[in-house]
Amino acid sequence: MAEMMAAGDSPDVLFWVGCAGSFDDRAKKITKAIVKILNKANVKFAVLGAEEGCTGDPARRAGNEFLFQMQAMMNIQVLDAYEIKKIVTGCPHCFNTMKNEYPQLGGNYEVIHHSQLIQELIDTGKLQIEGGGAFKGKKITFHDPCYLGRANDVYEAPRALLEKLDAELVEMKRCRAKGLCCGAGGAQMFKEAEKGNKEVNIERTEEALEVKPAIIATGCPFCNTMMTDGVKNFNKEEETSVLDIAELISQAADL
Repeated sequence: MAEMMAAGDSPDVLFWVGCAGSFDDRAKKITKAIVKILNKANVKFAVLGAEEGCTGDPARRAGNEFLFQMQAMMNIQVLDAYEIKKIVTGCPHCFNTMKNEYPQLGGNYEVIHHSQLIQELIDTGKLQIEGGGAFKGKKITFHDPCYLGRANDVYEAPRALLEKLDAELVEMKRCRAKGLCCGAGGAQMFKEAEKGNKEVNIERTEEALEVKPAIIATGCPFCNTMMTDGVKNFNKEEETSVLDIAELISQAADL
């Protein structure tokens, strides 16, 4: 973004990579898939690089409001300095925080999730998928991320993308508004589990495996980690893979 501004240019959209997409080895693959899609569709985008900080979502969910406001204000200052208008995120936590909580601190932007942007690119003809490629006829189930689904009512965009793959979309018994959390939200990703007879991600993975999918599709790096761990727990890695929506579309478009 700094280089683009120095050249007197501005992007159509800022890609907010997020902590997971920057540092987690598995989530980096999702970041790369999103970038491949943006490049293929000739979307003029920029990233903040080292100027991007955590949105503050984990801090606020864990109860550290002071840290949240510090992190948020630093990001808002950077975004406003670059006169950013539109942001796309690869993570529903970043999406929810910037869309719904930053305005309270003076940060007003159009924020969309990557599944919404990809759907927009396909609908406007900027990105084309010729059949589902390797996913044609495969059984895919979609796990609704809490901060995408229940918190922001985004249910159709990810499913519309899966339908473009000519795959068989099968729903879990708890889906859409009744979807079950993977167990990572609310800063639970960063602490040990509390007492109980089962981990939340194990419960959710059981529901996913019940429909016997070839692929569990996710739209969130946290969900991806939790569902992957769940699949490993049941030794089902050979039969069922966990992939982000962006990875599915990127592979189907042969990027």
